[in-house]
Amino acid sequence: MNDRRKKILNELGLTPRWKIRADSTLETSVLNDNATGLNELTGDSVDATSENPVYQMSWKQLKLAVSQCTACSLHETRKNTVFGVGDEQADWLFVGEGPGAREDEMGEPFVGQAGKLLDQMLAAIHLKRGDRVYIANIVKCRPPNNRNPAITEISACRPYLSRQIELISPKLIIALGKVAAENLLGRSDSLGSLRGKIHDLSGTPLIVTYHPAYLLRALPEKAKAWKDLCFAKATMQSLK
Repeated sequence: MNDRRKKILNELGLTPRWKIRADSTLETSVLNDNATGLNELTGDSVDATSENPVYQMSWKQLKLAVSQCTACSLHETRKNTVFGVGDEQADWLFVGEGPGAREDEMGEPFVGQAGKLLDQMLAAIHLKRGDRVYIANIVKCRPPNNRNPAITEISACRPYLSRQIELISPKLIIALGKVAAENLLGRSDSLGSLRGKIHDLSGTPLIVTYHPAYLLRALPEKAKAWKDLCFAKATMQSLK
């Protein structure tokens, strides 16, 4: 395992946990569920404490694994998995929370009203979907009734997202909303306290802003989101 992968796994809480804790049964269950789904796909026997085969997958293998994933209960209610979309060598990686009803229908992230707003946000800083931009979510299946994804669901999907990050190797990550921010950063701070700063995810700068779906409900916050986008654009320019 190379140093970059170790850092990503550590940041996302995916390194082996050797210390017995009160919730160790839950953690073991999540790891075993994920391993079971992968076993069905690959025919391999995966020990929960060994390196997950997801971290060795190509884009093609990863997409197939996600499409057939049964690692958590969300597979029981989904219509389609929502892998992600965009430039697989993107400079910009936008990470949202999870698919909504429209995304579940189409199998693509951010295609509803929130997606239209995200496209407008991208255009405001001279970006567009698929051109140096990749869009993904914390979870790949729609949580019923658009609720926040549960801890077990997020844990089951973490290997897929971390492998996407590794394959893309983006220059800048934008966390869209509190759920994405707190799970990428491993922090439960308020969104307000996380905005306006450059965070670090295994050596990759990360900036936090509002989720487009929230902005549709809270129009006055669009000015703050615009400020975040300008900050992100300036950060990217400094990286070049």
